[in-house]
Amino acid sequence: MCKGLAALPHTCLERAKEIKSKLGTLLQKPESAIDLIIPYPEKPEKPTKAQKPSPEEAWQWRNSLEKLLQNPYGLASFRNFLQSEFSEENIEFWIACEDYKKIKLPAKMAEKAKKIYEEFIQSEAPKEVNIDHFTKSVTMKNLVEPSVSTFDLAQKRIFILMEKDSLPRYVRSDIYQELIK
Repeated sequence: MCKGLAALPHTCLERAKEIKSKLGTLLQKPESAIDLIIPYPEKPEKPTKAQKPSPEEAWQWRNSLEKLLQNPYGLASFRNFLQSEFSEENIEFWIACEDYKKIKLPAKMAEKAKKIYEEFIQSEAPKEVNIDHFTKSVTMKNLVEPSVSTFDLAQKRIFILMEKDSLPRYVRSDIYQELIK
């Protein structure tokens, strides 16, 4: 009899989610089978070698997702927390949008916009984010002529969702509690 997901080791659950994501990609774009190599991570990811914040600085994050995301260590810590909950698609989308805004060449911008749409926005995307129909349709219209602001509305909606849902859970987590000690 199955004892449920709680009985499985954390690394098995991470691996299962990674495989699910890759299978979703396969179902979306069978021509890109080269991307389907699934590496087995040797160790779980740790926050980047960014300088650990002081407890006072980390304390400010509890009321400001913006400050948290501006800090490299805070961003890495928050991302690792979301990965541990298998809900990292929102932060990955937000980061992809930030990277997208830095692109200058129109051809590269169009290519990256398509990739972001296929990975996060379209129905049944491998890492589909939870946005309303209106936001999705505005984003799809923006894709006709990609610009720096193509994903602004969707990114804002995801930011608000993380601020109201993910940030409070992060603040209660052991990961954050260790930072403010």
